[in-house]
Amino acid sequence: MAKSKKKRLSLRRPKSSKALNQIPGTVTYVGNKESNETLLDVIDFNAEHYERFRSKNPQDALKFEDESKITWINIDGLNNTEEIEKLGKYFELHPLILEDIANTNQRPKIDEYQDYLFVVAKMLYYNGDGTLQIEHISLVIGQDYVLTFQEAGGDVFDGVRERIEHKKGRIRNRKADYLMFALLDAIIDNYFIVVEDISEKIEGFEDQIFLNDQDEDLVREIQELKRAIVRIRRSVFPLREVLGRLEKLNHPIIDENTGNYLRDLVDHIIQISENIDIYREMIWSLMDMYMTTISNKMNEVMKVLTIMASIFIPLTFIAGIYGMNFEYIPELQWRYSYFVLWGVMIIVFFVMLYYFKRKKWL
Repeated sequence: MAKSKKKRLSLRRPKSSKALNQIPGTVTYVGNKESNETLLDVIDFNAEHYERFRSKNPQDALKFEDESKITWINIDGLNNTEEIEKLGKYFELHPLILEDIANTNQRPKIDEYQDYLFVVAKMLYYNGDGTLQIEHISLVIGQDYVLTFQEAGGDVFDGVRERIEHKKGRIRNRKADYLMFALLDAIIDNYFIVVEDISEKIEGFEDQIFLNDQDEDLVREIQELKRAIVRIRRSVFPLREVLGRLEKLNHPIIDENTGNYLRDLVDHIIQISENIDIYREMIWSLMDMYMTTISNKMNEVMKVLTIMASIFIPLTFIAGIYGMNFEYIPELQWRYSYFVLWGVMIIVFFVMLYYFKRKKWL
């Protein structure tokens, strides 16, 4: 993404939290991103073979299943539940898994089945206009295939696709469990980008507050960042538990060598979680700092007004005395009384200024 574009952390809320009063296992889409058609991106590979195929018909992807190769099928368009059910029937997925795939409010989790694993995660990335997207993604990992289900087009897996195509790294020589690791690693790497952006925003807000360069939008931006951090935390923290379970999982799909890479993911997600907690505390402190700065400004204004009022109180007293309508005030008949009164008032004014300066109130 170009640095000139301003990244925004405004997030859209889902239309509803859950489809209510449904029979368990009913596939009902819950989310905001609707696609007119289901798009499939199929990559079939092994050490010597590579083929990529795109289609709008899920049936076209089924011919690629071959135990001698690894097949990655990426499906975009969760609102087309009929197509998801067809794929689920072919791969013999449990109905509750299909329900969780279509429910974008499902928290990150991992479920074990005899022939496959099911992992739910949240994908964080910036779209073309710099707005942060939190997208639901589901992974089904079998012995020789990986299925990924997304709401709509756009993801963080371009690097993985490039490594597969150009035979970079170990991915072409490993099994489906390593492909799962690579996909989760790409998701977590983008967490670092989002967290780093949050850090830069907080530093920018701190500079504005310290330099008294606040504008009327600063409070709104801080509040938006607070809400964004809460939603990011809700998306990231459960994945820490998922990866912890995945690392210790004793399942025939997970190769022992892949476990070492999964432990590295656990370290990364712990680091991200700790940073999010730190920035969460900082943003709360930032609002307190802002309110303290506003209060200090108000106190400065009140101090100046109080000093001005204190200076003019004795002068007003003198003017009030000689403004009374009594006939026998001795100074009224004196020729120089007007000038003497002005002199007394000026002396009182400077004496009070000197007193305030000495007290360091000015």
